[in-house]
Amino acid sequence: MRVLFTDPISDEGKSILEAAKIEVVDVSSEWPTDKVDISSIDGWVVRSGTTVSLDNIEQAKNLKVIGRAGVGIDNIDLHAATMNGVLVMNTPDANTVSAAEHTVALLLALARNIHEGYHSMVHGKWEREKFIGTELNDKTVGIIGLGKIGTEVIKRLHSFKMNILGYDPYIKAENYDLDYVRFTDLITLFRESDFITVHVPKTQATRGLINHDRLKLMKKSAQIINCARGGIIDEDDLLTALNDGVIGGAALDVFEEEPVTDSPLLKAKNILYTPHLGSSTLEAKEGVSKAICGQVRDFLIDGTIGNALNLPMIDMDLLRRLEPFMILSEKLGSLHQQIAVGPIDAVSITTAGNLKDTNVITLAFLKGLLKEIHGSTVNYINAVAVAESSGIQIEETYSHKRVDYANLISTTVRFHDSSLSIRGSLFGESLHRIIYFDGFHLDLSPEGTVLLIYNRDIPGVVGKVGTLLGDMNVNIAGYQLGRKEESDIAIGLIRLDSDPSPEVIERISDLEEVISATVISLD
Repeated sequence: MRVLFTDPISDEGKSILEAAKIEVVDVSSEWPTDKVDISSIDGWVVRSGTTVSLDNIEQAKNLKVIGRAGVGIDNIDLHAATMNGVLVMNTPDANTVSAAEHTVALLLALARNIHEGYHSMVHGKWEREKFIGTELNDKTVGIIGLGKIGTEVIKRLHSFKMNILGYDPYIKAENYDLDYVRFTDLITLFRESDFITVHVPKTQATRGLINHDRLKLMKKSAQIINCARGGIIDEDDLLTALNDGVIGGAALDVFEEEPVTDSPLLKAKNILYTPHLGSSTLEAKEGVSKAICGQVRDFLIDGTIGNALNLPMIDMDLLRRLEPFMILSEKLGSLHQQIAVGPIDAVSITTAGNLKDTNVITLAFLKGLLKEIHGSTVNYINAVAVAESSGIQIEETYSHKRVDYANLISTTVRFHDSSLSIRGSLFGESLHRIIYFDGFHLDLSPEGTVLLIYNRDIPGVVGKVGTLLGDMNVNIAGYQLGRKEESDIAIGLIRLDSDPSPEVIERISDLEEVISATVISLD
């Protein structure tokens, strides 16, 4: 067997394959090149520098696995790999410790004004009295996001005898391992914390999560650190908060657009920044090399799958038939997550009609449900394990009852004291439709940006909402109404040509007839 390397991988990583009698073909210093015949390779290992296209995958007729040393897979045609029976895997956990340690390093630097003291001395000054810091002992740190990196940060800060506040809407306190973390809501966390660190993926729900309204809840002396993803903190609002003395300081390792060299934020008061160094350690780089080579070896030798991002099937006819249903099911899961009202207790997925492959549909649903919470680390292979580790019970069934559709996916998500049901169906070969939402019968195409409105069922609401959107230059692509018999509540699902601003949502929410307004992304 042969494994191709087209990006730099450590010698220790490659030796893992060589010890298993797998031939290593390393052309990382000259890729792309015609010197190697990719039609005979069994595995392909890349970092971010190589683009693996549909043409590449079709040429590599013997290819069984693509290994990404790192996390992001924008450079790999995942759909082409899946349709050609090629497994794609990555290494999502190899940089966990490095990212956690970098967060703590920035927090310590902020607390003791290390960056300010350095710059002062570089300019020939000695200003001891100007840079009085603060101890971490008995201070309160708020951790937003209690996944693997957030948890590692907590363990390290607990050793400083800090009080730990934790916020994660998808994790229940009783399922969390560290009993010294006090779970709380975002408002309390922002008000009580002396330091706040961010450890959530960047999604539609977390983009701009930390804005002016939340920053002004913080103590004037409080400081915030982001080593997660740029854009989770609104950079314009952070600039204002720093320069106006709303908060005490900030440390950023990530920015909304990178690389960044001339942002006004770089000159804000008491800001410390690094050029996305969270995973830039020798150990992390060595770790991803060894991890991905070990995973590729295990798969090629004995079929063991680790950190897979797709679900390739040997039966391509079956995959092509199921793919449209899997896409629909994943969208249903994503929709559920975006309107979830708290930690999820249980999910139920039922298929009916000619759709009998309930297990695959369940995996797709869970991937959509959990990806906004855990990011790209959730895939078809580990979705069930991730759900169960979060305390979510899973029920999947095929219903033999007669239905009015050729196929039907019925999904229900249960919370502590409520539940929500959504159903979808595939019309023809590729027309996805949401046909039932929270008791309302619909015919909605799940794509693009959708504004979900609950309102009192009285005349004039559609006109008011449409006029308001028009006045604020938001174009409506479609408007679906839903009503229940013997109910005074109606819903509107409005497809928009662009994402509405927070001001638009606030204006709609302020209408007397509107109960709630939520933006949903169905792309």
